[in-house]
Amino acid sequence: MSVSTGRKGAIAFFVTFGVCLVVLAVAFNTIWVVQNWQEAVPLVVGGLVFAAIITGLILNTIFLVREIRRNEQQDSFVNAVTHELKTPVTSIRLHLETLKAHASTLPEAKRLEFYDVMLDDSDRLMQTIDQVLRTGQAGLASSHRERVDLRALADECVALTRTRRHLTEAQLHLLPLGPDDRLPEALGDPAELRGAILNLLDNAVKYSGEDVHVQVFAALVGDWAVIRVTDRGEGLAVDEMKRIFKRFYRVPGSLTQRIKGTGLGLFIVHSTAKQHGGRVYAESAGVGRGSTFTLELPAIPPALPLAEPASRNATT
Repeated sequence: MSVSTGRKGAIAFFVTFGVCLVVLAVAFNTIWVVQNWQEAVPLVVGGLVFAAIITGLILNTIFLVREIRRNEQQDSFVNAVTHELKTPVTSIRLHLETLKAHASTLPEAKRLEFYDVMLDDSDRLMQTIDQVLRTGQAGLASSHRERVDLRALADECVALTRTRRHLTEAQLHLLPLGPDDRLPEALGDPAELRGAILNLLDNAVKYSGEDVHVQVFAALVGDWAVIRVTDRGEGLAVDEMKRIFKRFYRVPGSLTQRIKGTGLGLFIVHSTAKQHGGRVYAESAGVGRGSTFTLELPAIPPALPLAEPASRNATT
């Protein structure tokens, strides 16, 4: 019996057990009402006790089911993180052993290729570690705040993601500003905001499948500095649009099983947006019809230019 099947059986057991207890409580309460229907005090007391018992049973059942599901998500997270850590380490070790064993005979071009692969694996390893560390710090607001040009930051993240994922500009690009668009600037921690944007881009690319086409919009919209990432990937069902921002949550399905991940990326984006007084939300026309993720942060007024020094040629 698999772990997943065992947990489903446990959930079914606790739900069934809770329903049986509720039915039993209803039966006893009915007998109590029949026996004491002419006495007001016992009837009221019995009704209150019955309500308390029913409420306790329902809450206890809900709590147990949630705990079982949370444990299942945490186990999935541990398995995913183990894979995300082990795979690049194994790859780096294999390439290092090859370089060591064939140091004198390996062509220069092949050595450079191995170095590139190991650097990519190192980046992947650092990204996973960074996600885990950021999750542990979720809810702890950073004391560092400075003026951040979100468009410049988005452009930097787009270039970095293209390099990491070996994408062309046509596959992942930042949309140009329109004639009436203004630069989005916000007050925040550049490192945290960079991590949030990178997670949005990484999520869009991973779930685009073979046909990657991701557009990034960065501009001022009303009082909000907006980063919007649109893809043509798997899309989302309506009931998944809020769940995906929960810790460890991954959308069920065959594609999700094939794509490795920790279930932390979008949770980090949500936490970062909340810490900066903003929000993040998802939109989709349905499964298989792509998705749009929007990060909105409170905009700050444009920086005022420095005053020019007074002319020294004025007569005294």
